Amino acid sequence: MWLCRAENPKQFEGRGIQLIKGVAGKQNIYFEREEKGVKVDELPLNYQAMTFPHQSRTRAYVKIQDGCNNFCTYCIIPYLRGRSRSRAIDDIIKEVSELGDDIKEIVIVGINLSDFKVNGEKGLINLLEKLDKFGKRIRLSSMEDGIIDEDFMYRLSKLENFCPQFHMSLQSGCDTVLKRMNRHYTSEQFAESVKIIRKYFPKAGVTTDVIVGFPNETEEEFEKTRKFIEQVRFSALHIFQYSHREGTVASRMTDVAPDIKKKRAKILEDLNKKCERDFISQNDMLSVLIEEYEKGYWIGHSKNFIKCYIKGDYKVGDIVNVRIEKQYLDGVLVEKY
Repeated sequence: MWLCRAENPKQFEGRGIQLIKGVAGKQNIYFEREEKGVKVDELPLNYQAMTFPHQSRTRAYVKIQDGCNNFCTYCIIPYLRGRSRSRAIDDIIKEVSELGDDIKEIVIVGINLSDFKVNGEKGLINLLEKLDKFGKRIRLSSMEDGIIDEDFMYRLSKLENFCPQFHMSLQSGCDTVLKRMNRHYTSEQFAESVKIIRKYFPKAGVTTDVIVGFPNETEEEFEKTRKFIEQVRFSALHIFQYSHREGTVASRMTDVAPDIKKKRAKILEDLNKKCERDFISQNDMLSVLIEEYEKGYWIGHSKNFIKCYIKGDYKVGDIVNVRIEKQYLDGVLVEKY
């Protein structure tokens, strides 16, 4: 039997288990049937290079970082993946340099991109400046609030190929809940980060994650989150009902009733529809990367990650300048201009 490593591996002993292992190095798992006792793999201290398992026809995913040091009370990632560690910048550059001409966009991914370091110092913007020279669109996956400041955003705004889409995990718009979550910012600091983003990228897509029904969340705390979302005007929300994770600090807190979680999630889902409509209405002209063809439409995403549907004589990999006609399905119907 195979299990991911937990902070306390001894809890699994005596259950017929022979190996306890985290996700690091999972591609190299092998099983020695003659080995006696329980083997516990230590969490890695250095970045272990591996090829990202999925590349689309137009987009490549380049992993630059693994692990996390944040220890949010609801999350078990630091115990499964270990502490934050960064990939060597030369190795990243080499991977991108070997991508084919058919790859038009690279997505920079990691467990905590904001903690990517070069020689022990914050290094994400330095990496992005080096990647910009390859002429491929650059998109970031999820980020933490702490990396956003004037210098970072100014330098981002000077990149020719950067896609202004920022996914920043909020989790709650209420400071008391954020404190119970052990998130390292206040709602005011988060709102200021979004303000800085929009200073340099007025039409940036700013999406976020929100957990509803976190342990002990009151109606008043939830209402603060709802009002905060209205205030910030995200382009889209990813809404999660809190779920119990054994071994986390939050698992020892008082849970919120399932029907209350469901009700709060529905309120935010309705608000999300308005957020999406309002964001789309702020846009007119877009640059779209064609990614697939389905049911009579070519489909792709704009730089700020609006899903676009267009008819015409195109092919996968084309980048087309378009004008929005109207909202359509989960995105917009567009025409070339």
